[in-house]
Amino acid sequence: MLKKANLYFQIFRNMGWKYVLYRVFFALKEKLGVLKTQFPVNPPRKHFFTLQNWKDADVHYFFGSKETLRIPKQKNDTLRQRFLDFNSGKIWFFNSTQYNIGTEYDWLTNPSNGYKYDISRHWSEISDLSTEAGDIKYIWEKSRFSYLHDIIRYDYHFEEDLSELVFSEIESWIAANPINQGPNYKCSQEISLRLLNWIFALHYYKNATALDETLFQKIQHNIYWQLRHVYSNINFSRYTVRNNHAITECLMLYIAGILFPSFPESPIWKKKGKIWFEQEILYQVYEDGTFLQFSHNYHRVLIQLFSVGFQIAALNNEHFSPTIYHRAAKSLDYLYQCMAGRNGELPNYGANDGALFFKWNDANFRDYRPQLNALYYYFSGKNLFPEAGMDQTEDLFWLGLDSTTGFNPGFSLSLNPVCEFRKGGIYTIRDGNTFTFIKCAGYRDRPSQADNLHVDIWVNGLNVLRDAGSYSYNADAELVRYFAGTKGHNTVMLGDHDQMLKGPRFIWLYWSKVLHANITMKKTEFEFLGETEVFRHIKTGILHRRIIKKQKGKAVWTIEDTMKHSSNNNITQRWHYDKSVAANINFSSTAENCITEQAYYSAFYGKMEESTCMAFTSLEDRIITTITVGAE
Repeated sequence: MLKKANLYFQIFRNMGWKYVLYRVFFALKEKLGVLKTQFPVNPPRKHFFTLQNWKDADVHYFFGSKETLRIPKQKNDTLRQRFLDFNSGKIWFFNSTQYNIGTEYDWLTNPSNGYKYDISRHWSEISDLSTEAGDIKYIWEKSRFSYLHDIIRYDYHFEEDLSELVFSEIESWIAANPINQGPNYKCSQEISLRLLNWIFALHYYKNATALDETLFQKIQHNIYWQLRHVYSNINFSRYTVRNNHAITECLMLYIAGILFPSFPESPIWKKKGKIWFEQEILYQVYEDGTFLQFSHNYHRVLIQLFSVGFQIAALNNEHFSPTIYHRAAKSLDYLYQCMAGRNGELPNYGANDGALFFKWNDANFRDYRPQLNALYYYFSGKNLFPEAGMDQTEDLFWLGLDSTTGFNPGFSLSLNPVCEFRKGGIYTIRDGNTFTFIKCAGYRDRPSQADNLHVDIWVNGLNVLRDAGSYSYNADAELVRYFAGTKGHNTVMLGDHDQMLKGPRFIWLYWSKVLHANITMKKTEFEFLGETEVFRHIKTGILHRRIIKKQKGKAVWTIEDTMKHSSNNNITQRWHYDKSVAANINFSSTAENCITEQAYYSAFYGKMEESTCMAFTSLEDRIITTITVGAE
């Protein structure tokens, strides 16, 4: 059992002094009640501008109002059903699971377990990780107001005025969530997303009779104090979270400074929000376009934020530094190179909480084409997927993108047979109808999962060997460890140990190190060679060397794993696959023991299904397995 002092040392060593000191400082402010003073409840109502002042302001949004939109109207059953479901009290959570929360939802009850938060408590007194309350993301999900896009799109395509319904939802939330009280003020990113979606609704219904002066002043008051909250607490995200949370919040402040110039703090929000946003992009997005969250879902969140931020800046004659656009373009290229599925899917790599903040289409959640296409269109003025239908292109209209104003008309992307994204530790092989995705990362930033030398295999657009997913951030410890740990990935375990030691919350300790990684193309095969130092919490100097040989033109992979160690543990090579494709996969291994284990798979946050894992265990230090998909 490792001593606590050693664990604290690892946290300090990995996360840095700024993280540790600010965490301590923030905890003291919580305990001493300083945050209650800094974030007052029931603050005085202030009047900054009238509804007419807001309408007349010299600022520009994606569109002028509902009446100015020129989107081709399409009445489809998917959108109609989503609206009908909403009207009957059914809401989609995490873009995957529908809950019947009723038409009089109180904004405070967790639909997964019935727990109701105490709204009388200041947000600083509420824990975001609680066994009794369950996963707080179930509370935050509706309060993001992303579902408004379904209602507004239905309003537009089916030509029904739903302004009263939309504003009644916003008023209901305001009435149920006093400023700075309750769980919906706990996270500044959630506040930022709520405001971005409210602003979208305000502009769409700018000329609606339902939007009168009294309602506008109520919404304005709430927007103002929520922005004050984000600005006052911005260093928590910038110093201790430092991921898409910080990027979203900084961008929100910049956008607010542009769109609400009459707020007294708007000039400073705009100035600092832009500076901080650029600082976060330069830190979080690596030079090769990979992202410090080591997650495709969160990387797509970033892509949407780029599109939103760039377009609002451009419409208001603003711009970011050239390096920011370069990092965005590299991010776009990275995700495009990783697109593996026939319907726009990417490997379910890293943490996946079901986030898709602005759903302006009817595409499946796992389809990345709409969001990649929008940013590509911003750069080039062209579609990335020329044959794509309305599901993949509707985002362009809602963002107000114009083919005549491409930021860089010469910008283009093309798929490559081999890619090496060394900063983020991702290596890909695209050969005929197969796609091979390999993780081999050395960490300068917090790891997301203990998944080094994991390999995803896709054939004919189907994910044959896959990542187990995420399931839930607030499940029991064993399930969290399974999905985030080594056991849920196609790599090698040493005994029952993860490659790194699981720490508190989202922290891993004793980070893996990469000693070597590269792909070479030979006459008849592609060869990946990766070597990592892992299991450092057991003993230093344990090395995992993986060689993957992919036969050209064939769905055949030979994987050789060698573990250099002096422990008494067996090594186990694990392969996760869907039972439905079992008949098409053949494994041939040198391992002494082979068993088929019950495993789990989570394609969407909060949803888990039984799956299958082929586990090869050996007393030796080497296992060589050949995997053949289909008839060979």
